[in-house]
Amino acid sequence: MAKTKSKTIFTCQNCGAQRPRWEGKCSECNAWNSYVEETHTEVSSTQTRGWSIDTQKPVRLNESPKEEILKRYNTGIEEFNRVVGGGIAEGSFLLLGGSPGIGKSTLLLQIAGGLAIRNQKVLYISAEESTNQTMSRAHRLGIKSGNVEVGSESELNKIIQLAKESKPQVLVIDSIQTVFLAQLESAPGSVSQVRECAAHLMSLAKQFGIAVILVGHITKDGSIAGPKVLEHMVDCVLSFEGDTQSHFRLLKTIKNRFGGALELGIFQMNHKGLEEVSNPSELFLQERGQKPIGSVVFSSLEGQRTLLCEIQALSLNSHMPMPRRTSVGIELNRLHLLTAVLERHASIHVNQSDIYINVVGGLKIFEPAADLAIAAAIISSEKDKPIDLKSCFFGEVGLTGEIRGVLLPEIRVKEAIKLGFKNFYLPAAQKNHLDIPKNKELHFYFLNHIKELNNLI
Repeated sequence: MAKTKSKTIFTCQNCGAQRPRWEGKCSECNAWNSYVEETHTEVSSTQTRGWSIDTQKPVRLNESPKEEILKRYNTGIEEFNRVVGGGIAEGSFLLLGGSPGIGKSTLLLQIAGGLAIRNQKVLYISAEESTNQTMSRAHRLGIKSGNVEVGSESELNKIIQLAKESKPQVLVIDSIQTVFLAQLESAPGSVSQVRECAAHLMSLAKQFGIAVILVGHITKDGSIAGPKVLEHMVDCVLSFEGDTQSHFRLLKTIKNRFGGALELGIFQMNHKGLEEVSNPSELFLQERGQKPIGSVVFSSLEGQRTLLCEIQALSLNSHMPMPRRTSVGIELNRLHLLTAVLERHASIHVNQSDIYINVVGGLKIFEPAADLAIAAAIISSEKDKPIDLKSCFFGEVGLTGEIRGVLLPEIRVKEAIKLGFKNFYLPAAQKNHLDIPKNKELHFYFLNHIKELNNLI
């Protein structure tokens, strides 16, 4: 029998590029000192890293599928169910990433407890903690079901063997960066180890119909550690965000093959673990002042969910040659753009003012529909005039000062009306596309240009 050939290669730990010899700077991602020596073993024709349920002919699209409805497991946590598309799909492959200490393990243990109550078997494998540590955390959260099995193992072959013996509906691996395959000589967490371990776990999920949830570490810039191919392999990528100093946690979908992407779920951390926030808009707005200057409410859209949040602005005279611009929760370049538009087209002289922008509650807003709300907050602070508490803003501002339409304005307005808002400032282009409720207490201001907003305030 011929021996398996092996050779030494150098792999970039940042992007996964492979080279026959060491390079100081990666020519693919321009990272310095990222190449690590690894032993690469060639795979024989009898071995495979892929998966195949059975040998069958291709199916025509006009034929009926074997399963009419995709089977999903209800976790008992409605925020999580909605984010992943209605529950964990059978045989799916999920990746959950987040900062250290944000609550990833707590969330997954609570999901395991919710599945166990509904008679679903869960195998929780921790490669970072002992079995006693995981059990102690589970007991603190009130999870003591026999349908949840806890193990501590980091060698992949042993984990797969435990899964085949236990036959769970859901398998949790915490975390993929600490799991290693004994056949590879590289260290756990390296590009080769993460890629190969994920490939074997994907094969396990698809062959046996086990839903596998991986926990992923993140890098300094907030992206999931390991090769980018990991995010391509999984069916769903979830991001668990939030400030460790705040009690709010945000669960977002970056990719989802079984539902819509960019969905948002909000949790609140307390002594009992993570608690769902069913009405986050009311929670984020409950501490607003009576006549706040530089504070406005923006109707944000996260996936199919509308979220009302408070945007604050503070404008101060600066004695520096270059005034300061600081933003928390929005992109700084967006703030520079809006201040330039206000200076040129609305006669708001902010070129000698320090401007600070903050999105209350630790939220991060990326959609351009927040432009009108940010501009209104800056004008309010600069003129030292408060804006009515029952006012809501949304609209995109162009470089020429025009106010452009945004996505799904009717949904944004309906959510604001539920919370008692009566004054709405929105783009004039959407006047004919908006079903305005017949209520004399509601006032709609349709704006074409940023000058009109300045005059109204």
